[in-house]
Amino acid sequence: MNVLILGGNGLLGPYAIDVLSLNHKLRITDINDFESTNHEYLKVDVSNLKEVIRVSDGMDAIINLSVVRRDRQLAFDVNARGCYNVMAAATNHGIKRVINTGPPFIYGARSLTHFNLNPDVPSSSGTALYTCTKSIGHEICKVFTRHHPIWVMTMMFGSFRDPADHSEFGNGLTTSFIQTYRDAARVFRSALEVDLNTLPSRCELFNVCSDVPGSKYTNEKTKRLLGWYPEDSFVKRWIRITEYPN
Repeated sequence: MNVLILGGNGLLGPYAIDVLSLNHKLRITDINDFESTNHEYLKVDVSNLKEVIRVSDGMDAIINLSVVRRDRQLAFDVNARGCYNVMAAATNHGIKRVINTGPPFIYGARSLTHFNLNPDVPSSSGTALYTCTKSIGHEICKVFTRHHPIWVMTMMFGSFRDPADHSEFGNGLTTSFIQTYRDAARVFRSALEVDLNTLPSRCELFNVCSDVPGSKYTNEKTKRLLGWYPEDSFVKRWIRITEYPN
């Protein structure tokens, strides 16, 4: 499969490239220079519609890893307008499979009070710049899928952690949305391989998070529909040995 990766020079990009390079022909793009790669690489601004349409030519799927978190103008141009450009390019070239990415933006204040949160709950992004612009981008994707035969799978990632690093968590229970880069990258392989006709709709959200004791978030849907299972375990972070006096 010919796969376009937008934002391939970010933190997650190299991991995704390693996972996908054996079975797919990759065209990697980023707004920054890529130091070294054996794949086709093009410098592309995801907020530029003409550029995104141009590099999407001949592709079977688009993976959008591009993101800006803090700058107001850039966050809108990349997170929201970038999604529009991706969907316009997919429409222009007849690309049916788009894989989008973002934080768990749909949960908002529910993350403070609810458990077993799944990606099919009504969206409540809140007003933070990052989550709000990503939420707008998701809505743009959803609108396009209503009018064109395009399937969008949006992968939601939380905090990337190293299971061997216990320094950030003390004893007791934490219910964070966490995953490793390695596990996160493997979900793209699953999304490229899944039969699109088995998805409930043409626009689906997925929690890509590790199995954590007592977590607020569930990855059941990702396991069931995509066949993705986290391989890296964080269980040792939640083990606490308590000694009782005789």
